[in-house]
Amino acid sequence: MHRLHTHRRQAAEAAASPGSRRALLVLLCVAQLMVILDISAVNVALPDLARDLRISGADIGWTITSYSLVFGSLLLFGGRAADVLGRRRVFLAGLAVFTASSLASALAGGAGTLFAARAGQGLGAALLSPAALSIIMAAFPGPDRAKALGAWGAVGGAGAAFGVLLGGALTELADWRAIFLVNLPVGVGLAAGAVRSVPADPAPERRRDLDARGAVIATASVAALVYALSQASVAGWASAQTLGLAAAGLAGLAGFAALELRTADPLLRVGRLADRAIGGGFAMMLAGAAVLFGAFLLCSLYLQGVLGAGALETGLAFLPFAVATGAGAHAGSALVTRVGVRLPLAGGFALAAAGMLLLSSAGAGGGYVADVLPGMLVAGPGLGLVLVSVAVAVLTGAGEEEGGMLSALNTTGHEVGGALGIAVLTTIAAGAGPAAVSASPGGLGDAFVAAAVIAGGAAVLALAILPPARTFLPRLRVAPRVAIH
Repeated sequence: MHRLHTHRRQAAEAAASPGSRRALLVLLCVAQLMVILDISAVNVALPDLARDLRISGADIGWTITSYSLVFGSLLLFGGRAADVLGRRRVFLAGLAVFTASSLASALAGGAGTLFAARAGQGLGAALLSPAALSIIMAAFPGPDRAKALGAWGAVGGAGAAFGVLLGGALTELADWRAIFLVNLPVGVGLAAGAVRSVPADPAPERRRDLDARGAVIATASVAALVYALSQASVAGWASAQTLGLAAAGLAGLAGFAALELRTADPLLRVGRLADRAIGGGFAMMLAGAAVLFGAFLLCSLYLQGVLGAGALETGLAFLPFAVATGAGAHAGSALVTRVGVRLPLAGGFALAAAGMLLLSSAGAGGGYVADVLPGMLVAGPGLGLVLVSVAVAVLTGAGEEEGGMLSALNTTGHEVGGALGIAVLTTIAAGAGPAAVSASPGGLGDAFVAAAVIAGGAAVLALAILPPARTFLPRLRVAPRVAIH
């Protein structure tokens, strides 16, 4: 035990200089950006990809679903693995799986091969993402954690917009396969940087296990829920598939919670959700991701389906949204250290609601500058503020050996909330029912109004359930350095 604490102290001292910590933060944010880009960039390339691989319209959605389903369902396991096996080990393992699967995606010659490779990317991302976030928590204790999480939040919000731009540029100027090939040099560079800058892990403690039963139940339950939501707009909300899988997923999660309460070393300490910052922050992440993912999809449908923009033009149109979201996240990292998370979250959601209402007025005869850009510039800062405030709320209280667990909880909320937002808003845009998404201005306008209602409701809920500044700020100032495992 003495040797373990000595190792932790030496690792912390090695990463203590401001310059080395900044370099570490950049490296980890680039890794997270790579994960995010492979969601949004592929969306833009779907028509070209489907044509080259002869994938039917009914199956093309699996290019996205195979990635998001595995990613979202395995996050809790990935976070637990980081806590038990070591953050650097799991980060490097996830990076290796993600990079190798990117190569397999680029070389795919058919639908089945591509879907399997995309699932491999999801597995790598589920290991890499919570490990990276927990490394940040280990390196940035106290108020510095809010600043670091501000950078992480900026990547989470703005990265998706940059992904649309990158996907459009690579698809039009090169080929859809370049979206995956670009990950190879990036992955190799990240691995080399991580070996140098992330403190080495001690040998895993043999007495600790990965809670295999909990991992299986949680993975299956979240997978059922994410799949039900992602397919609801096609299968129908009242279909046996949607209702059955959603009910099975929710029942599984209830069983998982009951099991974890009786497990000595659980995958998720369910009791931590009773903390207003953690449980309330998780609820806010569900709402924030629903609005963020929905806004990206609806704006893309309007730009391409109504205004007739091409892939590259659509990507460029999202650039101001990315900058605005990043600016909101940067401002939020400073704001939460002064006033806590309750008011920034309420204000961020209020801005997002106002932006969605502006976007809802875009009509068939509209234009980008007059009808889309103002809403983006209002909603973007609000969503950036929400993302960083949620991360600070959920992760500030992380203590010894739970950094990976809470990091995974935060990212699970992001993925499940995004799936829920897309499912609900695409159904509204299509006029309800199991039909393909319509690009009609009327349907899109209704969906933007629904997004505004979600954001407005979350603003009110934030004031009710998040802890006040007088109790949260003292915890933020003494946020512990999590164990480096």
